[in-house]
Amino acid sequence: MNKAILLGGAGVAVALGMLAFGFVAGSPQAAKADTAQVVQVASADTKVSADTKVDRKEVEGIIRDYLLKNPEVLLEVQDALEAKQKEEQRLAALGVIKDAKDEIFNSTFDGVVGNPKGKLTIVEFYDYNCGFCKRAIDDMQALTKADPELRFVLKEFPILSPDSQKASVVSMAFHLMHPEKYGQFHTALLGGQGRATESTAIKLAVSLGADEAALREKMKDPSIAEALSRTYDLATKLSITGTPSYVVGNEVIFGALGQEVLAQKIEQAKTAL
Repeated sequence: MNKAILLGGAGVAVALGMLAFGFVAGSPQAAKADTAQVVQVASADTKVSADTKVDRKEVEGIIRDYLLKNPEVLLEVQDALEAKQKEEQRLAALGVIKDAKDEIFNSTFDGVVGNPKGKLTIVEFYDYNCGFCKRAIDDMQALTKADPELRFVLKEFPILSPDSQKASVVSMAFHLMHPEKYGQFHTALLGGQGRATESTAIKLAVSLGADEAALREKMKDPSIAEALSRTYDLATKLSITGTPSYVVGNEVIFGALGQEVLAQKIEQAKTAL
């Protein structure tokens, strides 16, 4: 019986290790489910009878000793859990991209740079006050210059401050009024020095030929707030919580990973066309 308890305890140790890590990783329900499966397997393999009596302290000691001697088990569980979560996230994103394809790639409120009729589209979620987004301008310009068939969609995702939200409203109003100048406006506001605000955005728009009174009136258009609300909802479904984030083909890319990585993702997406 001692041997059976030892083997069973080892299996339970792994299970409890998974449970413990699950709570650390913020997924207690998933960890509990996995734990139950491991316990069932351990019980079946060791054929411990239902009336077998096991001392709780003895089992806890076995578990503790096992984990102390085999701490790498928790690292293996961590890697497996992260891989599982990433795959689940990828599959969920595939469904969202399929169901919301037009909203992602063809929203009338999104600015477009590069080739408006390009064969491949990359979508960037950005905030005008995001430092990483500011540095990513060079990536966008280099990619569109290198690939004449690349269509680069700019999706307003102001999440950092009220100033960002107000600047985006100005940006979207300007885009509706002067779509042919939007690329110039976007680059100047995102790449400019200092903080982007409603005031700085309006000043820039006027310098590019917008009538201030007409611009302020267009900013009141309720469709702008509705479009921003849909973008927030879309970002939530795609698990996007920061900027910049991208959608390339059927993949969501998080963070400013640089021109080289984006170029690789673009080439991969082309092979799937």
